[in-house]
Amino acid sequence: MMRTDQAARPINTRRTPHSAAAVGLAKRSIVNITRLPSAFLPSVLMPVFQSIAFAGTFFAIIQIPGFPTDRSINWFLPLGTLMGAGFAGIGIGFSTIRDLETGFYDRIRLTPAPRSALITGPLAAALIRAVLVTTIVIIVGLIFGARPTHGPTGVLFLYVAAAGIAALGTGWGLGLAFRFRDMRAAAIMQLTFFLLIFLTDAQTPLFIMDGWLELVARINPFTNVIRLARLGFLDAPITWNNIWGGLIAIVAISALTLTFARRSLARLSDS
Repeated sequence: MMRTDQAARPINTRRTPHSAAAVGLAKRSIVNITRLPSAFLPSVLMPVFQSIAFAGTFFAIIQIPGFPTDRSINWFLPLGTLMGAGFAGIGIGFSTIRDLETGFYDRIRLTPAPRSALITGPLAAALIRAVLVTTIVIIVGLIFGARPTHGPTGVLFLYVAAAGIAALGTGWGLGLAFRFRDMRAAAIMQLTFFLLIFLTDAQTPLFIMDGWLELVARINPFTNVIRLARLGFLDAPITWNNIWGGLIAIVAISALTLTFARRSLARLSDS
């Protein structure tokens, strides 16, 4: 006769530590660079191409009286770097969309990993990608004539700005991916990012702009981020007035987009 009074085995309810889950997700994203380089190469090639192409096409911009540098590539290299960093973050959103469409993300959500790790893990991967992109663009820029004007301290501001753009790009990309769950989100990610970047003093200084574009560029917080990124490549001295606006913009926008991602993830889990 079979025994029916055997004690049931206790169910394992232990959760994976947040740090372990986040590191695992970050590693997976970085490893995917080697497995699927076509998803990462555009974020490297695009800023390199933009920096060189804009610097060559608009080289005469330095002849404008009062222009803050005598090298056109010094003006455009930070812009290209921020574009690459932004797409390093948005690229996380692309990867998440693929995982959602294939059903792999459902398997991730079934694991005992904390839900916050589904944000911090990809965010860490985006920051690593942004550092790689920034370093590559700087090296290529130096080859083509870019010259930092304030040494390593000035270059550090470019890394800070790039990391901030990658963070807010990650939050925006993840949030849209969780909301739409398909490639419709990809178009919105790219379009909004391009608009926010180019509706600044991305190509010309504010003092030579006029009309509605000048007004939009002055109130656009991304203008402060680009100003922060350019500090180490312009002839003007580094002052706190040119720093604090960019730092506040990075912190505020990153907090908003990452909160948007977290709420979108919660909405995805409830559906």
